[in-house]
Amino acid sequence: MKIKKLFWLGLTLAALSASAQVVTDPDWKETEAPAPPAFNKDKLIPLDMPNYVTLKFGVDPATLIITPDSIVRYVVVTANATGSIGAMYEGIRCATWEVKTYARYNANGQWSAVRDPQWESLSDNRPSKHAFVLARKGICDSGSTTANSVADIVKALKN
Repeated sequence: MKIKKLFWLGLTLAALSASAQVVTDPDWKETEAPAPPAFNKDKLIPLDMPNYVTLKFGVDPATLIITPDSIVRYVVVTANATGSIGAMYEGIRCATWEVKTYARYNANGQWSAVRDPQWESLSDNRPSKHAFVLARKGICDSGSTTANSVADIVKALKN
């Protein structure tokens, strides 16, 4: 238990350090997000979440994409103890240490676009730390730059 707490404390401190060093490009423009890709719940790379998180999280590696604006977009899938599945289509911008949710997968098996999606800090006290875990574990190389390739992200997430 203490090891996990120390792990999360270390990740939080590293994130704060990385976000304090962020230099933004005033000319940066976000490209339009592609439609949410199909995902396969049987191909997920599981995310190691803290013990207090009851949902299981995983990312389908086939949904990872690095767009020309240096945003890494992906589908993260959640499962509760009864096996109910949910998903979110998100993007992480390493340069500013932010995450945005573009769409949510509903119980009818359809994607529902988020109205007016906004960038949120990965360092904020969000209800779930899955995006923080993704950023630190493989999406953001050296804390504030996007990993070189999807293959690099997948390799880091699997380790």
